[in-house]
Amino acid sequence: MNKIFLKIGLLPIIIATLLTSKTIAQETITGRVFGQDEKGEVAPLPGANIVWAGSTIGVSTNADGEFSLQRIEGYKKVIISFVGFKTDTLSIEHNVVVNHTLSQSVNIEGVTVSTTAAGTHFHRLTPIQTQVISGGELRKAACCNLSESFETNASVDVSYSDAVTGAKQIQLLGLAGTYTQMQFENIPTLRGLAAAHGLGYVPGTWMESIQISKGTASVANGYESITGQINIEYKKPWDDEKMYLNIYTNNLGMAELNANYAFNVSDKVSTMVLAHGSHLGNRVDHNHDSFLDHPLTTQYHLFNRWKYQGKNLESDFGVKYMSEDRQAGQMDYRSKIVQKEGNPYGIEIETQRFEIFSKAGYIFEREATSVGFINAFTYHDQKSFYGVRNYDAKQQTYHSNLVFITYLGNTNHSIKTGANFTYDNYEEQLNTLNLDRYERVPGLYAEYTYKYLEMLTFMAGYRIDHHNRFGYFTTPRLHLMYKPWEQLTIRTSAGKGYRSPSAIAENSHLLASNRQFVFEENAKMEEAWNFGINLIQRYKVLDKNISISTDYYRTNFVNQFIVDTDRDVSNVYLYNLDGESYSNSYQIEINTQPAKGLDLTLAYRINDVKTTINGKLQEKPLISRNKGLISISYKTPLKKWQFDYTVQLNGGGRLSNMNGYPASIQTEDNFASFTTMNIQLTKLFRKWDLYIGVENLTGFKQSNPIIYAENPYNQYFDASQVWGPITGAKYYAGIRISTWK
Repeated sequence: MNKIFLKIGLLPIIIATLLTSKTIAQETITGRVFGQDEKGEVAPLPGANIVWAGSTIGVSTNADGEFSLQRIEGYKKVIISFVGFKTDTLSIEHNVVVNHTLSQSVNIEGVTVSTTAAGTHFHRLTPIQTQVISGGELRKAACCNLSESFETNASVDVSYSDAVTGAKQIQLLGLAGTYTQMQFENIPTLRGLAAAHGLGYVPGTWMESIQISKGTASVANGYESITGQINIEYKKPWDDEKMYLNIYTNNLGMAELNANYAFNVSDKVSTMVLAHGSHLGNRVDHNHDSFLDHPLTTQYHLFNRWKYQGKNLESDFGVKYMSEDRQAGQMDYRSKIVQKEGNPYGIEIETQRFEIFSKAGYIFEREATSVGFINAFTYHDQKSFYGVRNYDAKQQTYHSNLVFITYLGNTNHSIKTGANFTYDNYEEQLNTLNLDRYERVPGLYAEYTYKYLEMLTFMAGYRIDHHNRFGYFTTPRLHLMYKPWEQLTIRTSAGKGYRSPSAIAENSHLLASNRQFVFEENAKMEEAWNFGINLIQRYKVLDKNISISTDYYRTNFVNQFIVDTDRDVSNVYLYNLDGESYSNSYQIEINTQPAKGLDLTLAYRINDVKTTINGKLQEKPLISRNKGLISISYKTPLKKWQFDYTVQLNGGGRLSNMNGYPASIQTEDNFASFTTMNIQLTKLFRKWDLYIGVENLTGFKQSNPIIYAENPYNQYFDASQVWGPITGAKYYAGIRISTWK
């Protein structure tokens, strides 16, 4: 496999080299750029841009105003620019040394330059395929928390884990969200015990943006990324927003308040406080199955972060605390009712979560050279019961990452290297089953990046880690980005990923059933290869930009911890993979602005996910085979109104084997495709917005999502077989208020 990996990794480099060999000239243009102020004084300009006219290919000057630019066949003029100075265009047909002085531009007061950027866009220069969901895109839906942030995104699927607790899960490349590395500002998060309900722990209004990367990520971020990585960027105290307030309510009875406030303590120190509170206390049973359609929840969340910005030293520090009470079950259930046959069935989950993190970085005088040190600690305490089963668990996690960045020879060749350490301590008990354990993983990594202008970027990384239970393992990863011409970007990636499964925590939705957990063997480290290719082609038709992204990713498991609900209806069998397990994901996405103020996204994806379950290679249950997306957003010319409309087509898929259930409750082997629609109307004012909307406009619901709801103490009771919406149309309204520094 290593030989195959090496060949696949080298092939794109060889092809890219051949394709670029005709355009890369040997001659190098060097020089310095100076700036002349109003007094006539001249000084070097660090950070000035030198770009070949008619392209986006160029470089920036270093701290001494120096630059080195390779000549490109067919280009004879360069544009030299710097903010606050007049832009000049020079002819360099014969020059190889250029020294040029820019004159300061005349100050014009009272001019505001604005532009409109797409709410979702792809990073153009990174070798890893990365899609950014901006704050503007997040406001196209109510976005109460992270689980509702992907409604206009074609790559990430979000669905209920079960029909009782309200827990949601994501899928990327057709695989469960546990195979996607979750991070906030490049710090691992929502791991282990937080996997089940963690998407609800991130308030939507706290997020500045979300970055979605497909395939394996940088080795500097760890070894856990298998299908991709989702990185959350929170609002920063040094950003322009000073105060923000959001009030939200819906027809189900939920009320929510979000607020944040930022201010400067001094020229170098700034801070921000973010607060969240939500409550849902209305009992609803629209389908009359005696169970609440949604859980009763109360959540409080507080986050305080600080920033120090010095000349060479900067640091970031933050503390978060969250408390959540969640109650679900039958309509007649009340808190702490004894769970026994004849009494109302109930589920209660009480969670306390505390997080603290720090980042410190030092920028050396040497160009593009820095060192950073990240530390994070998380304490998660959950006390819960699901009917007659008690599940109590605690997790303490410490993570650190020391990273050093510099270059070799020139800044085209950069090196990132470092060491990290992760420690997880679990105290976990399901009735009498004790699952206490600790995991200690130190690791070393190195990553080399070669960049030739904006045409070619090659990144190769390798890390070695030691797990106290699973021993040594290595993680190789390759990424390549090539732009044969300005409007086409090609990315390829190949690499390995690992993860240590938390069998109960990551499958706690199965506790909302009367199935018994049967561990046939101890879990081994999950291990998989991921290979992918992405092409983004940009066009201009009738002066309108159109972007078409197509990609294919394959995930091939070496080992996977199988959760088998097919063998019989009374148990869940857990064992290591014995056979094949893979996922193929094909996707095409079109983004365009056909008219001023109008954004349009069209996307379609095919999932081919198969796993060896109970000795047979078969389609993984509860996975949609395909997905279609139409997202339309229109803002009126005077920016007074905004209209957002999203349609999702979810293809059918396989259900778990129902042989063994009474004939009266058996269903088909597959679930059918279905469509959901969301709509939102926003009235925009200078400092505040009013919005109203509807989720699941057509009111489509999975019929009878709870098996044997009439007797939850019966052996056949099961609320975990969910493939579609479990509540009807949800109407909501809210107000946003913001001020700026």
